[in-house]
Formats: sequence, C-alpha cells, structure tokens
Amino acid sequence: MSAEILINAGVGEIRIAHLCRGRLEELSFERTIGGEEGARHCHSHIGDVILGRVQRVLPGMQAAFVDIGMERAGFLGLREAKILARQANDDTTISQCVREGDGLLVQVIKDPIGDKGARLSAGITLPGRLLVMTPGQDGVAVSRRIEDEPQRESLIALGQELLTQEAQSLPSGAGIIFRTAAQGASLDELALDARMLGENWRCIQDRAKTARAPATLYRDLGPIERAMRDVVRGDVGRVLIDDAGAVEAARAYCRKVMPGAETRIELASRKLFEERGLEEEIAGLSQPRVPLPCGGWITIETTEALTAVDVNSGSFIQSGGLEETSLAVNLEAAAEVGRQIRLRGIGGLIVVDFIHLGDGANAARVIETLEQSLSFDRAPMQISPMTEFGIVAITRKRLREPLARRTSIACTACGGVGRASSPDCVALEILRRVEHEAAANPGAELVVTAAPDVVAWLTRHAEEIGPGLARRGAGRVRFEAGACQGRRFDVVCR
Repeated sequence: MSAEILINAGVGEIRIAHLCRGRLEELSFERTIGGEEGARHCHSHIGDVILGRVQRVLPGMQAAFVDIGMERAGFLGLREAKILARQANDDTTISQCVREGDGLLVQVIKDPIGDKGARLSAGITLPGRLLVMTPGQDGVAVSRRIEDEPQRESLIALGQELLTQEAQSLPSGAGIIFRTAAQGASLDELALDARMLGENWRCIQDRAKTARAPATLYRDLGPIERAMRDVVRGDVGRVLIDDAGAVEAARAYCRKVMPGAETRIELASRKLFEERGLEEEIAGLSQPRVPLPCGGWITIETTEALTAVDVNSGSFIQSGGLEETSLAVNLEAAAEVGRQIRLRGIGGLIVVDFIHLGDGANAARVIETLEQSLSFDRAPMQISPMTEFGIVAITRKRLREPLARRTSIACTACGGVGRASSPDCVALEILRRVEHEAAANPGAELVVTAAPDVVAWLTRHAEEIGPGLARRGAGRVRFEAGACQGRRFDVVCR
C-alpha cells in the first residue's frame, strides 16, 4: 500500500492531497465559507439534483436554458435532454424534449466556468462507493477503467443478479454502473450500496412532490466523506487528517459504508501539509516553470483558447548525443505533464511542444510515457499522435475552472496581462497561519495586518470564521487593514 491521503480540514477550506510513494499526484480543495452569490470559489455543485424550470428553448442551438436558482441559468443540451423524449432517435429535437415553463429534474454535470452557467443533464446518476445508480436508464454497465474483458463480463452477470435481488430497493427501470472499486466486492457489499442509493432516490422523489422550482433536492457528500468514497481504495495505506472533528466525520462514514477503512484513518499534526512539503509544492503550482530532475524544465502557459506546454533541455547534455539528450528530457517531461495537468486542473485543448526527435521509435516511447502519466486521470481525455515537429495535442474535459483562475485574479498593475493572488486566497492563507499560531499560543490574542481588500473579506465572513478558530484554540483575533500589498500579511501574538 504505497498511497496516502492527506486532508487539511482548515477554517474556510478543506484540501485533499493524494500521494503515491510520497509524491503528490492529485489535489482538490473546497471552500466551506465564501459561498455568496457570484462567488467564483464556492463549493462544487457537480452531482446536485435540482428541480429547475425551463426559461428558454433555443431550436437553433438545440439546447435549453434552465433556471436552477444560481446566478446564471444552467445549460441543457440536446444530448443530455434526450432521455425526456418519449421515443428518442437521431431526429429528436430539443423542442420534443422540453418546453418553456416546464419544471424538470436535472443534475449538474459541470460547474459554472467564467461567464458560462452550469452544464446540466436530465439523466440523473447517483454515485455510491461501488455502484452508480441510473434511475430511468435500465441496464448494467462497467467503468471504462476496468479493461479486462472476462472481468467486465463477470461484473455484468453479477449486476443482473443484483438488479433481480434488489428489485424492491431500487426504483423500477433503474440501471447500475460498476465503479472500479467494485472489483472483488461481494454481492452483499454491492447490495448494501444499492439499497443506500435506492433510499437516496426515494428522498429526492419525496422532496420533489412539495418543492417549488428552482429548488435543490439533493447534494452529494461533503468533501471529506466524498474523499473516503471516491479516493480511498485498496492501495491507500493511510488517511491522515489534521482535525479531530474531521477525523470523526471520516470514521463515521466508514463505519456506515466501508468498515474496513476505518482503521486507516489517523489524526495528524495541524502542520501536516507543511511538514510533508506540500505547502511549498502547492504554491509552485501557480508558477509557469516546472523543473525536471535532469535540469531541464517545462513551461505552462494558459490562454483563453488553449494551454501551451513547452519542453526545454536547459544545460542538460546526455553523453549519447543530441537524440539521446532530447529523448531523456522528453521522457521526464512526458511523465511530469500528466501530473501537472491533474494538479492544476487544466482542461480544454492542451498543446505540448516536445523537443524534436529524429527516431520514430523514440517518439513512440515518449507518447507511451505520456499516456501512462495521463492514465491516472479520472477526467475523459484524448491524445493525438506526435507530429514531425514534436507537437502533441491533448483534449481534457473541463469540469471546473483551473487552479490558476480559482486562486488568482487579473493583475491590475500590469493591465491584466499577469495574475495576482485573489483576496480570498490570501485570507485563507492567513487563517492557516492563525491556526498554527493558536496551536503554539492557546488563548492568546492575535492581530492580523493585511491589505484592505483581504481584511474586508475576513471581516465579511467573521461569523463563519470565528467558531472554527475558537475550536482550534485561538483567543481573540483582530483584523487590521495596513499598507500590505498582494500576498503580504503579518500575524502578531500579543
């Protein structure tokens, strides 16, 4: 068991790091405060089931806009709406699926990004630890990540047996999809998962009977429980959490759903991320240059249209000559590109400019390494062959805004050419520092001096922040606006 899950359950934000052999491979974070209307950084809505109302049907776009109670209407495309048509076929139109004023049940499949509203689907899916239930879409399917054909066939047969056995627990006409975690699971374990999903669906239906659109009827698990469900697999040896309350929440979920995992959860130091070197590594994700072990580097630049990744050898020289040097740098770059894409949450079109290779076999090795580094990614993607100029195009499904846009704003000093840390991100960094100072000086008064916009954010959310800091031993905390600029701040114990 070479993998570890590290969870920083801080005041205002929960950060979850997935390490493999001590190396950071995946990173997610979710705000627990600051969800005011229009906020870019509130919690994810992916998986929410909402009773919405159709605002507009656009035959020219073959889509509809649905009021789901957010700042912007959600977007429902024809492909995601076809389940609503009585007899859907290739000629089905959006007007045959929905009408203006209709109330309908939809699910968020992509968070709002930029000035675009959430992407919606009328095909509801409810995820469990082992299964995904699809009300209204019968049949048995298997995750594409399970590639062994005999195993897929075995799971499909097991699924048919499960649907028959749990006919009373699941809604009529429901289907199931086996997740990768279902490999090796017993029928009893699968049945428990199916019953819980069936109960979730019954709760949604009951709420829909009395709700007025727009209304959220179901939200997915919180970030800690979701990490237990989606990330803690057989290869995870330990789950380290730096907050006692969060430890208990994780253990409570495991006792209910996955008892075998409860013993892997441990309470860690409040400085968990700092002690493991993650704070520095996370800070580096905002930088365009990523060093490679050989001395070369990759440069990552994102525009509105695409993300460009440039590979540079620097001063590195391999003894075998130019081809061997280029191959060595490209192999290291290919392994790092997949990791950086995951950590930075980069989506859309990604163009990688590798160093030119003269040998086609060497180019194939680079592509193989790139595919391997991307194989750990759960987001759907496609990889093009390498061109004669060393260019590889990757398309990755964009579900949320990339890390850079979630943690920074356009720099006013340079006319928006660069990026600067957003006030809320600086505020959360301050809260982490306050937690550390409070642990070292329980009950002491702490004075925070920061830029006016940062202090304004902290003051606006003081009622949410205060109880969390108090639980962590902080005494009185005062926020004062000073001459600090950007990320600079000061925390003084008095």
